[in-house]
Amino acid sequence: MYRSVSLRAAVCLSTLLPAAMLQAAPDADVEALKRELLELRQRYEQQQQALAVLEQRVRQVEETPAAPPPKRLAKSPSDMKGNRVAGAATGTGAAAASGGAAGGSGASYGQSLADDSQPAQSVSNLYDEASGFFGGGKFSFETGVTYSRYDTRQLILNGFLALDSIFLGNINLDRIKADTWTLDLTGRYNFDNRWQFDLNVPVVYRESTYQSGGGNQGAAGVTTEETVTKDPTIGDVNFGIAYKFLDESVNTPDAVVTLRVKAPTGKDPFGIKLRQTDANSNLFVPDTLPTGNGVWSITPGISLVKTFDPAVLFGSLSYTHNLEESFDDISSTVNQKNPGKVRIGDSFQIGAGIAFALNEKMSMSFSVSDLVQRKSKLKQDGGDWESVVSSDANAGYFNVGMTIAATDNLTIVPNLSIGMTDDAPDFSFSLKFPYYF
Repeated sequence: MYRSVSLRAAVCLSTLLPAAMLQAAPDADVEALKRELLELRQRYEQQQQALAVLEQRVRQVEETPAAPPPKRLAKSPSDMKGNRVAGAATGTGAAAASGGAAGGSGASYGQSLADDSQPAQSVSNLYDEASGFFGGGKFSFETGVTYSRYDTRQLILNGFLALDSIFLGNINLDRIKADTWTLDLTGRYNFDNRWQFDLNVPVVYRESTYQSGGGNQGAAGVTTEETVTKDPTIGDVNFGIAYKFLDESVNTPDAVVTLRVKAPTGKDPFGIKLRQTDANSNLFVPDTLPTGNGVWSITPGISLVKTFDPAVLFGSLSYTHNLEESFDDISSTVNQKNPGKVRIGDSFQIGAGIAFALNEKMSMSFSVSDLVQRKSKLKQDGGDWESVVSSDANAGYFNVGMTIAATDNLTIVPNLSIGMTDDAPDFSFSLKFPYYF
């Protein structure tokens, strides 16, 4: 009896088990199909979104004007800098017109396209400094401070040699130390990125120390010193016009011609009396110090800038013509007044250098320049023209400069000039802050 019941139960279970398995199998397949269908729907939606974003980007590229190659130096950065805002606005407008399918991602892509088509800001600033053509904005104002140090020594022998070895006479040891501080205030207006007008007003402070050895008894070991200062005073105001007549291309550089006129608004050096000090008969010091040269001058010039990635080469050439001027007194002798005319020697200056953009915000330049000036001439009323001894000069400089883009509108420009000849200051350091409006 027990065996028959067990057998019946086994037969029932054997008949029910395949039916349960058959019922469970379709349920699992349905769940798997549902999951696969859901995944396909999600992929389809992602592909639809990707297609919408890609379509929007294509529209932006087609509607945005063609931009220069990304971050190349060959195009004048002053031109490209002016298009930066317009390019960004075009990208944003295209994103809005596409219906907003991709939201903010399309606008940010259009913005990145506009930004990538522009050079580094340090390159734009480098071009401004190299060419003297500040095309970064309609109007710019620059504040600059310059310090110059001049230190020279002279050994003056007044006598003769006895037996070709013994010097008989007076030995004078002279030294001049001069410090000059100049505050330059410069305003520039740029019209159509072709014409530029600027006005420069310098404020000059000078301090000179004169030393002489020899004394009243001619003793070389006795040294007398006198210091003369000049309170901050306006120097020679100058006005300039620049015209950019050539844009850089594959075979041509950026080219700018300039014309600068300087007015004699500073204190001229003529008629300043030299007074002998009581402590030393060999030492003469001026009553005051000049802050200008006293004559009108005209300076035409040209500057060239050419890119050879990753370097930028630049050069300049200018010629200064000083006009003849009459003065009530041209004598430096105390209690003596001699009216006459002055012809300050003309000069020309040439310079060349190379610059590199170190990164987005900073660039560095190295250059040399040389200024050669002819002798000046004086003519007293009723007399003939006479050349001024040692008035000709050859001043050579080695310059190390840098441009730092502090903000989109403010640039910091430090520069160090090292004198390479006796007529040049020992060194000059300037710090300029051009600001673009």
